[in-house]
Amino acid sequence: MSTENLPQSPEQPPRKPRVAVVFGGRSSEHGISMVTAGAVLRAVDRTKYDVLPIGITREGRWVLTADDPERMTITERRTPDVESLAESSEGGVILPVDPANREVVYSEPGSVPKALGEVDVVFPMLHGPYGEDGTLQGLLELSGVPYVGSGVLASAVGQDKEYMKRVFTSFGLPVGPYVVIRPREWEQDESAARKKIIDFAGEHGWPLFVKPARAGSSIGITKVEDLSGLDEAIAAAQHHDPKILVEALLRGREIECGVLEFEDGPRASVPAEIPPVQSHAYYDFEAKYIDSTPGIVPAPLTPEQTAEIRRLAVEAFEAASCEGLVRADFFLTEDGEFVINEINTMPGFTPISMYPKMWEATGVPYPELVDRLIQAALRRSTGLR
Repeated sequence: MSTENLPQSPEQPPRKPRVAVVFGGRSSEHGISMVTAGAVLRAVDRTKYDVLPIGITREGRWVLTADDPERMTITERRTPDVESLAESSEGGVILPVDPANREVVYSEPGSVPKALGEVDVVFPMLHGPYGEDGTLQGLLELSGVPYVGSGVLASAVGQDKEYMKRVFTSFGLPVGPYVVIRPREWEQDESAARKKIIDFAGEHGWPLFVKPARAGSSIGITKVEDLSGLDEAIAAAQHHDPKILVEALLRGREIECGVLEFEDGPRASVPAEIPPVQSHAYYDFEAKYIDSTPGIVPAPLTPEQTAEIRRLAVEAFEAASCEGLVRADFFLTEDGEFVINEINTMPGFTPISMYPKMWEATGVPYPELVDRLIQAALRRSTGLR
């Protein structure tokens, strides 16, 4: 029988790629992760992508949350939390661990698990341990789900400031003086570990910066002016990480530069300068996020200095095998040399964050920036590459 004259069913429109925006997490940067994710949720092109917001509570439970960026902001100097947006106090989201199946499942006690559909790419807006450090990236590799940002190795290197500096040194990038105190050193002989820091101060002078080796957003960092403040600073850093890093003060200007992966490889943004903060000892958490201290974009540098920091930022990106994006933080010392302080493989995307501001000044507005990151993730395969 001929089908020529039978009514034809209309073609189904192609399914939009589904983006799971994951935020919150178990680290001390839980609240900033939510503010970052809220800005991304506002910017994602809903005509181009379907969006699934997934929060991770401070205890590590994955939950469905309201798609409500307006509730993911800093209010009255306080950051939000995932629990306040969770659709259920007991239900949980389960990612597949079968690369042939990208379907996300939602489960509640006493109920039949509900399929939420396939996820094409994950946008992990997580900062700090248990999210930015390679742990989540490893889970997504096992699941066979593409994701925005660096892979397992680069994420781990970018989170651990000691090994980050070791990698940079091995590639000939300039880093400042530092010393590391590992948990075992402190547990076995506190006096010897403390003397190691004091000897470092004797060589490089006070003040020193004592910080958690594997944290971000300037959390747990203390500027120590003399020996009397050392023990309190060590305790503050160890509250966030048993491994601590001590850095010498580098006198000069703080300059940042963004790196973004384009179709033809990574490119650097115009740099920004973080001016001295009069009301804070340094550019700490409150200066960054609560008091919204503005950076200067673009940084007032000579053309030669701008070209040099952009070159160094891309070199740092490549040295750590990064993907997607990086914010590279430098000091421009008093003798005119750039020294790299650290990279951030998932920098803040809050409305006042420097990474999107630098790219906007370079000609890539916020919505395009988010789109480019998603597209870069969709182009890459999971697994070895």
